[in-house]
Amino acid sequence: MPVFFVSPQCVTPPTISITGDLLIHIRDSLRIAIGETLWVGDGEGTRHRVEIIDVSPKAVSGRILETIQEPLRRTPPLILAQSLLKGEKMDWVIQKATELGVDELIPLKSRHSVVQLKTDRVTHQLCRWQRIALEAAQQSEQWHVPTIAQPESLASLLTRKAIGTVTLMLAERRNGKTLQTVVLPQDVTGSVLVVIGPEGGWSQEEVQMAEQAGVVPVTLGQHILRSETAAIAAVSILQSRLGQMG
Repeated sequence: MPVFFVSPQCVTPPTISITGDLLIHIRDSLRIAIGETLWVGDGEGTRHRVEIIDVSPKAVSGRILETIQEPLRRTPPLILAQSLLKGEKMDWVIQKATELGVDELIPLKSRHSVVQLKTDRVTHQLCRWQRIALEAAQQSEQWHVPTIAQPESLASLLTRKAIGTVTLMLAERRNGKTLQTVVLPQDVTGSVLVVIGPEGGWSQEEVQMAEQAGVVPVTLGQHILRSETAAIAAVSILQSRLGQMG
């Protein structure tokens, strides 16, 4: 069963009030009825099993039957920086990376990106991507919805990356380490940032900039994958190594 997210302000034990877009979805699309139960999360590590007690045009109200807390996290957060992709490919990466439990997604403006976001479209696009992430997080029963950051350049990202972050760059045809052998942080005090290039690949200047910033070049092997395929393959391997997948 999906876990639906509400603002923590909507949780007032012993009841929960559902409004806004989620109200429309569960009332009109799912046709939720009084007496049915669903899981509701606050996005901050608390999840409630709720019995619906009232359905109205303004809100769906539920009585809390059970509350559970997110298990203590022992592995570092995983951040995906994905160069902007054309068409629905970016949407797909955001959806699948969310299902795989990525903590943050950063759209990257890179030299060879086919897509260049117009300034007046950034807010609209970010809202759209955040909605995709929300729906994917609900469907895959995540405890949190990943943050979609403001698009930025590789130079900007490398300048501001947090201390303790292991940064990996997928770079084809280089004698780099593999994702299976690179050293990763062992606890939550660090984080892992994996950077994926665009359809046209990284420019030589971008690779040199990354290496000078201490980024570790890595490879997925001898084959050349599409950017969106490489992103999901990399996230899957890293999540497996970090203990977030079986």
